[in-house]
Amino acid sequence: MFKIGNIEIKNQVGLAPMAGISNASYMKICEEMGVGWAVTELISSEAVVRNNKKTLDMLKGINTLNIPVGVQIFGSNPATMAKASKILVDLYQIAFIDINMGCPVPKVAVRGQAGAGLLKDPDRIKEIVEAVVSSVKVPVTVKIRSGWDSKSINAVEVAEVCERAGASAITLHARTRSQGYSGPVDLAIIKEVKEAVTIPVIGNGDVNSIESALEMLSFTRCDAVMIGRGALGNPWLLKEIVTYLDRGEKIVRPTAADKIMMCLRHLDYLLEIKPEKAAVLEMRSHICWYLKGLSNAQKIKNMIFQVNTAENLKKILNNYLKEFQNTV
Repeated sequence: MFKIGNIEIKNQVGLAPMAGISNASYMKICEEMGVGWAVTELISSEAVVRNNKKTLDMLKGINTLNIPVGVQIFGSNPATMAKASKILVDLYQIAFIDINMGCPVPKVAVRGQAGAGLLKDPDRIKEIVEAVVSSVKVPVTVKIRSGWDSKSINAVEVAEVCERAGASAITLHARTRSQGYSGPVDLAIIKEVKEAVTIPVIGNGDVNSIESALEMLSFTRCDAVMIGRGALGNPWLLKEIVTYLDRGEKIVRPTAADKIMMCLRHLDYLLEIKPEKAAVLEMRSHICWYLKGLSNAQKIKNMIFQVNTAENLKKILNNYLKEFQNTV
């Protein structure tokens, strides 16, 4: 257990914000797998201030979750970020606001001078964090990267700036913006940040097994780990790590039938928060992740991309489920 501000987090495993993924349906599944907290996909502070319906709809259903949920915002204008944060806290039962300073995509980091682009401007970082902290009564956290590129590793400086500005925790994806999501994760920089600040430090990047979680925690002494892409199609990874950290036990791996039934449950959760067409389109990607490595999976994937109703999608999955149930 650790704290983000005054919020008690029950364990050391959190769900990372992933664009197009981390909505209430996916977070609900991860909550069932035991994560201690979750952060939504990044949303535009400018769009929130403009009351953009499509943006606000991305947060539909988060009030139904029983774990602490942070909403991640991005932008480069301190006043706009502060105003958006206040709007979000007033609209939703948000445990904390998370400021994105790690997104590497050019649209955000280069043209928008937000996300990882802020790593090049510690003065602007200070202004943004101070403005957001002063605008809301919930804790404010910041997600950063190790630096813009290999020649400008400044995570320690940025973390110290964030702490002085009032941030309650730092999440560090231990890659540079230039690396994107490839190349080695630098555990040493997480360790350096942990030693430099007194607020909680959460490690992120390539945590995809019990062993990688243990290595990050033991080497860096960070307070917790945040898992993103490693859980796509495999939310059981979260349960594996939580269970091992809590009790030193390993859980039974999911069967093919478990994975197909999870597809059906995930679809139902999506249908609670999205129109049918949007839910089916989003579910196609998740099904590809869930079914990876299963026999006849490619045939099923080809079939699901030919349908656009939940009824037909469920029919394909239920027929596929029977293939495995009949072999027991």
